[in-house]
Amino acid sequence: MTSTADSALPVTGLPEGEAEAVRSGRLDIGWARILSTLPRSRFLPDVIWPKDPATGVNIPVDKAVDPVSWRGWADADVPIVTQWDDRSTGGPGDTATSSASQPALVVNMLAELDARPGHRVLDAGTGTGWTTGLLAARTGSANVVGIEYDAAVADAARARLHAAGLDPLVVTGDGAAGWPARAPYDRIQCTYAVRRIPPAWVEQTRPGGLIVAPWETGLTHHGALVRLTVDEDGTASGPFVRSVQFMGSRPERPTPVDREDYLPSDVDSWPDGTDQTTSTLRPADLWDTPYSAAWWTVGLLVPDVVHATSTADDGTLIGWLFSRRCRSWSIAYFDDDPEAEVYQGGPRRLWDEVETAHRWWAEHGRPGHEDFGLTTGTETERVWLRDPANIIGPDR
Repeated sequence: MTSTADSALPVTGLPEGEAEAVRSGRLDIGWARILSTLPRSRFLPDVIWPKDPATGVNIPVDKAVDPVSWRGWADADVPIVTQWDDRSTGGPGDTATSSASQPALVVNMLAELDARPGHRVLDAGTGTGWTTGLLAARTGSANVVGIEYDAAVADAARARLHAAGLDPLVVTGDGAAGWPARAPYDRIQCTYAVRRIPPAWVEQTRPGGLIVAPWETGLTHHGALVRLTVDEDGTASGPFVRSVQFMGSRPERPTPVDREDYLPSDVDSWPDGTDQTTSTLRPADLWDTPYSAAWWTVGLLVPDVVHATSTADDGTLIGWLFSRRCRSWSIAYFDDDPEAEVYQGGPRRLWDEVETAHRWWAEHGRPGHEDFGLTTGTETERVWLRDPANIIGPDR
């Protein structure tokens, strides 16, 4: 992927995240030249909402009002929201729907993708156009196809790419369908989270080609980046390489859960069949730890479940679980007591499933994301632990 001689060359003019990737040898000096001439700032709109790492809050920055601050955030190693609530203008809103990824994460994905000059590449989720542009500069514009679901976002990306002197094909459509007219591809990269690798990607990648994509369970938006190698038999398999968080695929957006469908607020007592128990698990054991491998593993082993939290008037943290298969539910109350009070009802005992999954994770050595892998094909998708033969959880 890289040469020792190239990676030892001095690196100047790059933000630290990109420079470190070149110094470490994960990206070669050819990538350094591309990144220095195509910084993220060339592909950003005038109004952006970078995520302040000190507060975790997205702050509005207008280039026309404060160009110095805008440039500082554009070059910072932070993710930047560029669209809210599927609207081409306006913001901020309730839900971030398009963004420019953190540069360090982008270069890590490029290192995993290992795109080389002459490779045919499909970039699903063009967004601002930055990653599509980087890949076009690396492999040649004629070899790159970018797909963007949002027509206004796609139009803006085309304009930025043209201004940068690049002319990859950018199509408006669902990235899950790929773009068969330019197949087969040597590499497919996705810059939004999926819950199943689209079969079209496997079908449109040549044997030996690579697919790099963020993959998540339905339980949490903290997922993991998977690097798959396509086989002659029409399957693709490979390891998860690191934890990541990306916006989800728009066509895969789940229908919101209404708590009233499970526990009507006008009922004064617990429904018949409710179980009461206690648990020594705490939020820090599960969802409270950023990018927790434990909670991600629970999502692998406890499918079709939605998680939410709220806070009672007295400060007690409440953890909610709802099944998408049936009207099963669970509520855990976390106060200062060492044991949480848990109530659960319905055909599934969701908290029991969570405890069983967490216990499995602990008994198997508390594996990290990189200990797991994925094998996918046209009909089934399976997650495995440390070896493709060691399948865990249900087929997907």
